[in-house]
Amino acid sequence: MLSIDPATNTERENYKFLIGSIIPRPIAFVTTISKDGILNGAPFSYFNIVTANPPMISLAIQRPEGRQKDTARNIIEAKEFVVHIVDEQNVEKVNKTAAILPPDQSEIELANLTPIDSIKISVPGVEEAKIRMECVLEHSVELGGSESPGSDLIIGKVVQFHIDNEIYEKGRINPRGLAAVSRLAGNNYAKIGEIFEIERPK
Repeated sequence: MLSIDPATNTERENYKFLIGSIIPRPIAFVTTISKDGILNGAPFSYFNIVTANPPMISLAIQRPEGRQKDTARNIIEAKEFVVHIVDEQNVEKVNKTAAILPPDQSEIELANLTPIDSIKISVPGVEEAKIRMECVLEHSVELGGSESPGSDLIIGKVVQFHIDNEIYEKGRINPRGLAAVSRLAGNNYAKIGEIFEIERPK
């Protein structure tokens, strides 16, 4: 087995090890509004649950070459955002939003996604997602980088869930119906495969 000290690697080498090892990763499609009123949308696979009490999620938004991304800037300024689960039906459109656009252009328009008003926050979501979560900023932390931060860690509190009726079953979500996709490495994605059950010990 190889044994490698990450301190001897470049950032890109460590990146490849991480995204190739920590798989599959759920994908959050995040909408935000800029201070100029532009609806921004972008996908992120450094995304997960933080706690259920209260319901919170995390996003780690990388800073390419030290530059803060529009999504992180918008969340920190407006303190609101919407997280959508990426599924088999919307992944092609969501992928289009990963294009690098100037801050005055909307990825939502580029991908031909449909804005839909939120209930508790001012940031719209997109209608194409089967699940969306209205969030308010709980914490933001600058992480990494010896001279400048390499990432913005965002902790958001979910203040409203929106769940498609067809995948809601007695307080649970049908994973087959959701058909979430996950991120692997490179250009690779994965669908929900075989589902198996292992009973937890008492």
